[in-house]
Amino acid sequence: MENPAPRPGDGTPRTAPGAAAPEPAALRARFASALGTAGGAADADPYPYADALLARWSEPQRRYHTTRHLAAVLDHVDTLERYAADPALVRLAAWFHDAVYRPDRSENEERSARLAERALPEAGVSRAATAEVARLVRLTTTHAPGPADRNGAVLCDADLAVLASPPAAYAAYAAEVREEYGFVPDDLFRTGRSDVLRQLLALPRLFHTPHGESAWEEPARRNLATELRLLAAG
Repeated sequence: MENPAPRPGDGTPRTAPGAAAPEPAALRARFASALGTAGGAADADPYPYADALLARWSEPQRRYHTTRHLAAVLDHVDTLERYAADPALVRLAAWFHDAVYRPDRSENEERSARLAERALPEAGVSRAATAEVARLVRLTTTHAPGPADRNGAVLCDADLAVLASPPAAYAAYAAEVREEYGFVPDDLFRTGRSDVLRQLLALPRLFHTPHGESAWEEPARRNLATELRLLAAG
């Protein structure tokens, strides 16, 4: 974003829309750490799983839902981890939450959750931990965690934190979303995207952690309102 020297954990992701892709080696190490902390089997090699996920996150139909988005969500989880009941499981959910992504389909979250349910037990993660990761992935369909859902609040806030980006980074994000839906005619895209923005603005709150509410709510609403005005202007 605009900070020339972002620091991990200060609320500024290391990557932003429009930035260069993060180094695969760094992402592989982050996955290995999360898997090990979540109880992955000591004799399970984490890197084939990381590589398979990174291959998915690098598919050609993606413009916003790329490894940049993955790294940014992981960075935001780092910022919010004090609110989570189990940060390692939230990090694994971040890895899987858009692992299956086709912009022309509506079942991406469900298919991503099922992928987690297949892969994590094979890597030695317990049944209960796998179920929690899959639940969190499915929660990103609505981004509406319950009041006591600490893990859900962290993942949902981390995923939506892009909405609070500085204006230039938000504009890059909006442009990347438009590119992902390049198969949709302009008038239909403006209508559908405007509906999404109005639904978000109508929510009583976009963010559910104390940090998200205090640091991200106001700039996110400004960005959403600005994009909505631009769409209306054509």
